[in-house]
Amino acid sequence: MASHLLDQFAAVAPDRAFITNFDGRVLTHGGLDALSARLAHALQALGVKPGDRVAAQVEKSPETIALYIACVRAGAVWLPLNTAYTRAELSYFVEDSEPSLFVAAPGQEDKVAGVTVATLGTDGHSGSLLKLAAKQSDSFADIARGPDDLAAILYTSGTTGRSKGAMLSHENLASNARTLMQVWRFTDRDVLLHALPIYHTHGLFVATNTILMAGAEMLFLPKPDMDEMFRLMPRATVVMGVPTFYTRLLADARLTREATRHIRLFVSGSAPLLSETHRDWQLRTGHAILERYGMTETNMNTSNPYDGARVAGTVGLPLPSVDIRITDPESGKPLTQGEIGMIEVRGPNVFKGYWRQPEKTRAEFRGDGFFVTGDLGMIDEKGYVAIVGRGKDLVISGGFNVYPKEVEGEIDALPGVVESAVIGVAHPDFGEGVTAVVAKKADAALTEAGVIGALKERLAAYKLPKRVLFVEDLPRNAMGKVQKALLRETYKDLYH
Repeated sequence: MASHLLDQFAAVAPDRAFITNFDGRVLTHGGLDALSARLAHALQALGVKPGDRVAAQVEKSPETIALYIACVRAGAVWLPLNTAYTRAELSYFVEDSEPSLFVAAPGQEDKVAGVTVATLGTDGHSGSLLKLAAKQSDSFADIARGPDDLAAILYTSGTTGRSKGAMLSHENLASNARTLMQVWRFTDRDVLLHALPIYHTHGLFVATNTILMAGAEMLFLPKPDMDEMFRLMPRATVVMGVPTFYTRLLADARLTREATRHIRLFVSGSAPLLSETHRDWQLRTGHAILERYGMTETNMNTSNPYDGARVAGTVGLPLPSVDIRITDPESGKPLTQGEIGMIEVRGPNVFKGYWRQPEKTRAEFRGDGFFVTGDLGMIDEKGYVAIVGRGKDLVISGGFNVYPKEVEGEIDALPGVVESAVIGVAHPDFGEGVTAVVAKKADAALTEAGVIGALKERLAAYKLPKRVLFVEDLPRNAMGKVQKALLRETYKDLYH
């Protein structure tokens, strides 16, 4: 038996382009096969064994994708980490996952301790890993992996405690890519404009695995640069983005029907798309954005239809083989159509559990296999799912999950702070803006700029509050719990 996920990828002509990088470099499908083989040999030379974790904090490049594929071929577990994580944040992930190898950007070798470190650059030749790979064979006998073997661990944010490692199997990834290829009509003629990060489910698995399964091509941008996106759009057939992409494109006078006429599909996810954005986009371009709903733990769960009504304010219908139900958050009993409750999901896309947290895993699954998402929603009479809120206080800003407890812990440690509450407030560009409400001591000389400045060395940039607001006391209920819902209501117009 070969590697299960790799078995699903299309066999295409080796000279077909797979990734065309922003700098003009092209990695063909045949080139991916050869480079990932050399990297798989290099991983083995560095002591990586089947089941070992390979953690990586490196910039987006074709070589990073080849390293992901090399890990799968070597039977290892790919563990990508956000490039914004600080040294303090990285130490937790390394201690928790115990990787046998950590891959860093050149010059960043000292960011972690107690683990073997290799480096990987973005220019196609720099870094110790590529230099080692250059000495290896272009062919590699893939390590046998079955459907239930782990292919990746992605750390996901929660509302309390530390990030949890979501364990994703070969079949979790393969089943979702197969489904998306079918429902979104991907073929080997497609070209995806890819401006997403690749340490995140959206840019890594939804995009890359689906493209590999279809034998298609990607145009790689390191970030959503508007000039570059408009330059490349005529070459693309599909765009995947977060709502921020679409609001920024709408703000650009170059967005016209002519500019988008080559695109057959615009997909949005990772954060709620405002109905206003959906309507404005359709008026300007003639295209209806296809919104879908997924999670780190489940990959994609629902999608508005390729053919049929793409309903603004909904995330569409359950994907084939995915079961979704709405339950009472307290009792867990199923609710009837139109009632708001907890969204629960079951299917081949749902993860295996949290890394080394069996009790947390058990707590998040029902006895019949449904995963409790923590999102509140409803299903209408046509079967469309709408997300109306979150049962937890998770903040999604610019498509990235931010859990308030971590930010609050850093703020509360600052001199002069009594306590803080971090909430998400509707933001026209980021979906939600991370917002800190701080009760300070009477004699404290705290300022908004001072608090944000103090957090910059401790937290990734996307976790930093957009605003810091000072109050005498935080509102509480009769049980003494901070009323974050009241804070969200109080500051709902802060960014408008």
